[in-house]
Amino acid sequence: MKIIKVLEKTELVIVDLEVNLGKEKRNGLTLCVKYNDEYYPLNTAHDGRPILMKKENVIKNYN
Repeated sequence: MKIIKVLEKTELVIVDLEVNLGKEKRNGLTLCVKYNDEYYPLNTAHDGRPILMKKENVIKNYN
């Protein structure tokens, strides 16, 4: 394994993330990276599995 590039202007944040589980809504604290004013979750809110920092995983609708 090797580091190719270190992203600048990034910030580690903890968000209170709401997720839909069927008809039920739950929330939980989730570690995210804020990069270019977009939030990338680093794990899932409901079971803690790691998530890749990809554009399709950006959290939308944050005010």
